[in-house]
Amino acid sequence: MVVASLVYVNFIDIPILDYKYLHFLLIISLFIPLIYQLFKSKITLTSSKLGHYFLALSYIALPFAMLIQIPFIKGIYHPEIIISVFVLIWISDTFAYIVGSNIGKTKLYKKVSPNKTVEGALGGLIAALIGGYIISLYLKEITLLNWIIIAFIVSCFGLLGDLIESKFKREAAVKDSSNFIPGHGGFLDRLDSIIFAAPFVYVYLHIIT
Repeated sequence: MVVASLVYVNFIDIPILDYKYLHFLLIISLFIPLIYQLFKSKITLTSSKLGHYFLALSYIALPFAMLIQIPFIKGIYHPEIIISVFVLIWISDTFAYIVGSNIGKTKLYKKVSPNKTVEGALGGLIAALIGGYIISLYLKEITLLNWIIIAFIVSCFGLLGDLIESKFKREAAVKDSSNFIPGHGGFLDRLDSIIFAAPFVYVYLHIIT
């Protein structure tokens, strides 16, 4: 009902809230339940047809719809921004794996993803922040502070997205989302981080611009 009310208010243009913040509330109302389910002993969202529709909307359709809007700053298309967001995701994931594999000892969330460690997560976050600083030296459309915040969002919410998909797969008792990409699983296995991070990056950029 929260989602329906926000969408209704947004479309009929009632000036209750700035539409920028309506987008933020819409994202929060859709994604908070997914984060909540991550820490429950068993996921229940996939146990009904309604759950399937909810997941298709909030976990697949909405993130990709917002992902393609990220490069638009004040109505001007900047393709290098979306490339930079992907680069930050790759930096975070890569360094999380490298640091976690070499010095990781403290399990982050063992029952969902036993290979992830706190040290790896921190390594990925620090690397993403450094990446955000380097990107800010070349892309001046967004300030240094905002690139740092975007890097933080990408690293933290990307990790949450990875954990959520891992829990979905555990409930379904499968290793990969599909075998579409040999050796890598399905598209969701490669894009789980960006799927969850993209809406929050979009909302942040939408608010500050």
